[in-house]
Amino acid sequence: MRSSTGFLVFLGIAGTLSAAAVVRARVERARRTPELEAMAGLVRGLGLTDLCLFTEARYTRHPSQADRFSPFQELPGAPDHFPSGSIAAPPPGPDRRAP
Repeated sequence: MRSSTGFLVFLGIAGTLSAAAVVRARVERARRTPELEAMAGLVRGLGLTDLCLFTEARYTRHPSQADRFSPFQELPGAPDHFPSGSIAAPPPGPDRRAP
């Protein structure tokens, strides 16, 4: 078998698996629609905010709610006290300064 034939077989299998994954996701979403709507109603009813990623420190709870210097409030060169601070990346966007 030529290498191009093997590559085309690989592409065919990968395409088939990708299409199967898309179909499976659509079927699963249709099956879980009532459950997701119930959860959305609960979130609206309780007035919950964004997803909480970590519970340790306030600057790792949600990256969009953190300022750039909150991990270093004790001293600018102080090490991070919480392990999740090394996992969560800072929020994207321009440097915003307080007015």
